[in-house]
Amino acid sequence: MTVLTAAALVLTLAPAGLPHASAASGQSGPISVTGVHPSGATYAIEVPRGWNGTVLTFSPGYGQGAGPQHLPADLGGDAAARSWLLAHGYALAGTRPYGSGWAVEETLRASADTLAEFAEVAGKPRTTLAWGGSMGGAIAAGLAERRPDLIDGALPYCASVAGPVAMLNQSLDAAFAFKTLLAPDDDAVKLVRLASADEETRSTTAARAVLDAAQQTPAGRARIALAASFAQVSTWSVPGTAEPAARDWAGQQAQEYAAFMATVFSPRYPLEQRAGGNFSWNAGVDYRRQLRESGRMKQVRALYDSAGLNLDADLDALAAAPRVSADPGAVAYMEDYFTPRGSLAVPVLTMHERGDNYPTVTQARAYSDVVRRAGNGAMLRQAFVDRPGHCRYTGAEFVAAVQTLRNRVTTGRWTDVEAHQLDKLAARLAAEAPELGAAEFVHHTPGRFLRPHVPPR
Repeated sequence: MTVLTAAALVLTLAPAGLPHASAASGQSGPISVTGVHPSGATYAIEVPRGWNGTVLTFSPGYGQGAGPQHLPADLGGDAAARSWLLAHGYALAGTRPYGSGWAVEETLRASADTLAEFAEVAGKPRTTLAWGGSMGGAIAAGLAERRPDLIDGALPYCASVAGPVAMLNQSLDAAFAFKTLLAPDDDAVKLVRLASADEETRSTTAARAVLDAAQQTPAGRARIALAASFAQVSTWSVPGTAEPAARDWAGQQAQEYAAFMATVFSPRYPLEQRAGGNFSWNAGVDYRRQLRESGRMKQVRALYDSAGLNLDADLDALAAAPRVSADPGAVAYMEDYFTPRGSLAVPVLTMHERGDNYPTVTQARAYSDVVRRAGNGAMLRQAFVDRPGHCRYTGAEFVAAVQTLRNRVTTGRWTDVEAHQLDKLAARLAAEAPELGAAEFVHHTPGRFLRPHVPPR
């Protein structure tokens, strides 16, 4: 099922033996194509008149599968960025997998199908850049490692680049502390191996009730902050709010509380179904050490002292509580789809908001660490935006990042990638196209991710 403009129809109905339009000619387009791959994944392709030879291929976030309704594929960025890119000669392609939930496996395959379709209708690109947000950013990172034959660079934004094993271990640590200290006898609060979607709903409903009750007391707020430290929940989480001061422990805790459920009790049942079992564990985790390395010790101790609680006693309780083990086959599946190993053959530019929780910004550090250990640090640069929230970038931020990555691919070197340089570039773009909005790039060094996981090579 494919819908094409008249220009594209001429291309696809050309007699056998005639060449497709070449990117080098700059004459392709306008072309607008939507369709459905044999797998059931949907795709969309937009090629402007005077195409510059670069195509951006987009992968969507969690839970955005096409389904039996064949929902149309998105093209990435935001409306202002897409309009600017098309107006300046960039082609766009997007893929929406047929699978639901953590559909990384399907999207990796379907993205290759979309790029093959693109070459059929528009010609072979000079430069192919993969981009995507959240889970889609993990897919872009996966293409950078697995399919350097298909792409020349990747722009994962607000992306789960620590991988699902590390991400859900991080959530488990906080949920484990929460249940042990605040709901030890509440059998409705389940941590792993959920039997059904209904059981997960009952579990999160029960956890929400416990969380809201705990927030009403100083002791409860202290324990929420301790649990939040293990998941590295941002102390600046709520869009539209000012960042709490460095020693505003209560303000920081309120921000952690606001993001706690979505960060700590994020959907687990569909991921366990996808993986074929539980892929999270905390056997051997030293929670005293985790707290020391979280950067939250002063905040947590201040809240405990204010509440008259014994922090050491609670850490002793965590040390003594029964631990959770993982199913090796489920871990292996989530390593394959997709946990980075740092084996970059193409340049990657990541972009994260400093106050993101879905994933936490420390995932950027986990990714840079694994890339560096693999000996590929020169292939990676990272940009940070100074705001809370998830995937809330402006058009100027998107376009500045795209231009920076494309420049690296075409010249072979990184230039103008520091925060102040990205801000200047974005300001120039916005001066010419105010609809792109302002940029808030900032120099930032994330704290160390507490539970990194790197698959064996």
